[in-house]
Formats: sequence, C-alpha cells, structure tokens
Amino acid sequence: MSNIPEVKLGIIAVSRDCFPIALSETRRKAIVTAYGNGLYECPVTVENELDMLRAVEDVTQAGCNALVVFLGNFGPETPETLIAQKFDGPCMFVAAAEGDGDMINGRGDAYCGMLNCSYNLGMRHLKGYIPEYPVGTAEEIAAMIADFVPIARAVIGISNLKIITFGPRPQDFFACNAPIKGLYELGIEVEENSELDLLVSYQEHENDPRIPEVCADMAKEMGEGCYYSDLNRRMAQFELTLLDWAEAHKGAKKYVAFADKCWPAFPSQFGFEPCYVNSRLVSRGIPVSCEVDIYGALSEYIGMCITGDAVTLLDINNSVPQYIYDEDIQGRYDYQLTDTFMGFHCGNTPECKMCADRAIKYQLIQHRLLEPAGSSPDFTRGTLEGDIAASPITFYRLQCDSDGNLRSYIAQGEILDVPTRSFGGIGIFAIPEMGRFYRHVLIQKRYPHHGAVAFAHVGKYLFDLFKLLGITDIAYNQPKHLPYPTENPFS
Repeated sequence: MSNIPEVKLGIIAVSRDCFPIALSETRRKAIVTAYGNGLYECPVTVENELDMLRAVEDVTQAGCNALVVFLGNFGPETPETLIAQKFDGPCMFVAAAEGDGDMINGRGDAYCGMLNCSYNLGMRHLKGYIPEYPVGTAEEIAAMIADFVPIARAVIGISNLKIITFGPRPQDFFACNAPIKGLYELGIEVEENSELDLLVSYQEHENDPRIPEVCADMAKEMGEGCYYSDLNRRMAQFELTLLDWAEAHKGAKKYVAFADKCWPAFPSQFGFEPCYVNSRLVSRGIPVSCEVDIYGALSEYIGMCITGDAVTLLDINNSVPQYIYDEDIQGRYDYQLTDTFMGFHCGNTPECKMCADRAIKYQLIQHRLLEPAGSSPDFTRGTLEGDIAASPITFYRLQCDSDGNLRSYIAQGEILDVPTRSFGGIGIFAIPEMGRFYRHVLIQKRYPHHGAVAFAHVGKYLFDLFKLLGITDIAYNQPKHLPYPTENPFS
C-alpha cells in the first residue's frame, strides 16, 4: 500500500555515567542481532545531552523515522527523555533485564532506571511508547520492537495525514458529524469541499486517456458476468478524479483519506453509485468513507497502518434473525444470539475481503427512493455486493464526541461462515458479549452507527496506539464478570 508509511527503525542505547558503558553497548548489539534486518544501530551511546544531540542527528541522517531508546543500564534520565523531544517520530522506551552472569560489575539496574525514565517523560509532557512489561532479554526486547512497528506506522501516518471531504452530511444522517477539533489535536489536516467541486473535476476527466486502462482493470478484477460493462467508464472516470485530487491536494502532508457524500444527489448527478470505486481505493490504502464520515475515514486509515492490509467501514446494522441463528449458528459456534449482528454497507468493502459470488449490483434502497417505481436500475448501480468472507476481525472506532473529547472502542471477534440471505456488502459478525457492549458502550456513549473493521485480531496494537495518542476513554467488550458502570446489577 503506497498511502501508508514505511517504518525505518533505529535503536539508541543510553548509559548512566556511573555504570559501565559497555553494559549498554553489548546489550544493544545483542538486540540488533536478535531482531535481524531492519534495525539501524546508532553508534553513539548517550550519557549526556551533547551525546543525545549527536545520536539524534545520526539516526535522522540514517533515515530513521521511529526509535527504540534502550536503557542498557540505569540510564541518564534527562538525556534519554530529551531524545523523544528532539527526534521527529515515535519513540519506544525499553530496559535490559539482568542475566549476563556478573551481578557485581555486570548489574545494570535498568529495572529501576525505567521508573525514572517514565517519571521524566511525564514531567516534560513527552509521549513515549512503553510496552506492557518493558524489561527483557535481547530476544524479548526484539519481540517488543516487532510489536512496536505497526503502532509506529500508525503514529507516523496520522501525523502526516490529510482528510479530504466532499459535501455535508445527508439530512437525517448527522450521527457521524463530530467536531474536527480532535483531528487538529492529532496533527491531521482537513480540507472541506463542496460536492460541486467534485462534480466539476469529474466532468473535466470525461475524456481522460487513462480511462480504458482502468476499465480493463475493473473487468479483470470482477470477472465476466459480475459487472455492468456500460457502467465501467463512468466509474473509471470517477476513480481517476479522486486519485488526481488526492495527488494535487496533499499539500504539506504525505498521505490522504477521503470522506465523501454519496447520496441522495450523487447518483443522479454522476450517473452511478460510488461504492465500488471506494472499495478499489481502500484496497490501495486510500480510505473513502461513506456519508462524509470523517472519523470513519480516520479509523479506516489507522486500521490500514496497523495491519498493512485493506479494511472496511460498516453500519452496525441489524440483528440476526432467530431462524438463521437456529439453522446455521447454534451448535456450530459458541455464541449466543445477542453476541451476533450483521455489519452492512451498500458496497464499499474491498473485493479481496468478500466471498466468491460477489458482484457489482444496484443499491436497492436508493433505487426505491430515487428512480421511478418499476423501472430498471440505472444510476443507482455501482455497489459491490455479496457476503463478506469469514475472517477474524477487530471492530473499532476513534471518535470525537460532541464535547470535543476523543474517545474510542475496540472489540475482537469474527465474521461467521454463515449466509446472510440479504443484500449489500454484508456479513454476520460475532463478538463475545456484544449485546452488553452494544448497550453500555455503543449506545451509552453515543457512538455513531459506522464502525471500522480490520480483518485480523489487532486489539492489542490499537489499544496501545490509542494510549500513546492520549486517548483516555478506550472501551472494549467487557466479560460478564466485569460489569459496565452503567450496567444494572439487578437485571
């Protein structure tokens, strides 16, 4: 995916000057060996502030955009924390476990030093990623660094992201509206445009010479019988419009995401539904959220950075009927009916995440609303429909509430291998204790109906990322023995 950053890691060892510097240096080398390729070893070991400046300059010149600050011994608390201030990128702080055999001259006391490091980061209002248990051997720290990579990728991506919007939220769908204050707090830039701006740009692409090539790619991706041949040219024109807009409007940022208005005026004026094009862009790492859902686009982008894979945005849409549960779920899966729901959207889920019988179809609800009764679908065509393939998933969202506070939720589960018998891009989701989570997180905390879906269990990375971003309200699907604050204990 070209729209997410590549993490280039460096490691800087620090040493308190009353401890042997060799402890930090030999332990640093052991980590580099254990990690393998992809970890730049800074030759400067930091004992004082001048060392710190030289080390930061060295890793910057080496092209590093994320750092591991390694306490090979107790460490100098001022210089080591100033690394996070001077370096332009996320920093991880870890410490060496004892075990080199010599507990006289070979004892480093990094276990103690980590406490002072954390204290000083807080005093200076600096952010540093500290793992759950940040003290370890070379092999253990190498594993911690591997876990840091997707988190670092997301931090770098967010700080270099511009979200481009087209149009206001549709009437009666204000739920995803939220203050953009939270975006600026995260370092994200926002560019808001009219639907007319998009239409004008689309019309200017009418005779774009690249259109036949995109049409051929669409046909190859979907396969014969799974698309409308007369519609491809319109959709290809739109795809090129968005890609060109992204490139021309990045400005000072490196990465982009879109939040577009897709109805009710869009299909009649553009001549199609944009869902399939949106799915193609998200496959390349460029989220295009529906219904001008800015925080939905941001959530999708975060998931891409964490997984390095395509994600989707779905409505937390409808309950699973009892008869489907009885026929296909009970006895096959260890879930209650209230653990299940259907995630749906008109057709924006990437083709690679759907079952083999997926096809480009028409939006049934929009057809009822916008086209003459009894007529064949015309401009309401363009949705990528079918059941979403069975997969482990993480359902999550980062949101700014009406008071301007950033909050989030994370829940892991799976998409079941069960036919939905329905329309749209849709799947049957199962999340342990979903019913309670639905009531005491999604409803109680007034989250909108859109949730982002990563096709893997990545809750631990999202949780640590949100902590690092300073999000204090991180909700999750709590087990039954751990009641929610608003849960009635007498129910």
